[in-house]
Amino acid sequence: MNWQEISGNWVLIPPRPIAIIHFLGGAFVATAPQLTYRSLLEFLAAENYAIVATPFVNTFDHSGIAAEVYKTFERSIDFVHRQSGRRYLPIYGMGHSMGCKVHLLIGSLFAIERSGNIFMSFNNYPARRSIPFIEQFYQFAPNLAAEFTPSPEETIGLIEKKYRIERNLLVKFRNDDIDQTRPLNDVLIDRFPQMTTTRLLKGNHLTPLGQDVNWKSGQDFSPIDAIGQLFRQEVLGDFNDLKKTILLWLNPLRVRE
Repeated sequence: MNWQEISGNWVLIPPRPIAIIHFLGGAFVATAPQLTYRSLLEFLAAENYAIVATPFVNTFDHSGIAAEVYKTFERSIDFVHRQSGRRYLPIYGMGHSMGCKVHLLIGSLFAIERSGNIFMSFNNYPARRSIPFIEQFYQFAPNLAAEFTPSPEETIGLIEKKYRIERNLLVKFRNDDIDQTRPLNDVLIDRFPQMTTTRLLKGNHLTPLGQDVNWKSGQDFSPIDAIGQLFRQEVLGDFNDLKKTILLWLNPLRVRE
């Protein structure tokens, strides 16, 4: 399998896909998801999920981002179906951090069909907390937009009234200080109480990136090397737990390893 750039998306299609995963990354790593989330996405492709990862650049207009991402994704569907030899494949959305918000806006603003959505480390903070040094920009550009559109409060209101995807998996990591899964969980539990699942896993906000820590020992194995190996095992263990959680939710009949 090789990544292909198709109509503004990065696409990875296994020989016999069973579903499509539409992936959106976090704000500062979303421009090249096929690289920044390569480990997770290629793992899912190896499990027979076709991957469509749509890059985007963060701006204050999050509704505009959602509209553009949705349009860009739709341009890839015919290609995926032709390559897979299937007329229909179920579609799952998957987002990390800001990518969660974009999927939530897509599911609230457009009449889409999804078999479910996966939200990892949902983040819905206002601009002043999300963008470093933004206060300094305000001093030189007082007319700069002061807040994302929709605002965090407006986003939650949209989800409460219009979000239409019934089956959802929410993943929160224990050591994630910028996660806002709890308020999202409360809203989705009210809307779809039987179809909303939340999992608390070991890890942090960067766990979904799944980057391996290549710790090379010296000629003589030292206590520092031992600590490095333990750290590597912990990072990989957290990432593996995430992969298993996602697979089990996608296919509840899957035999636990």
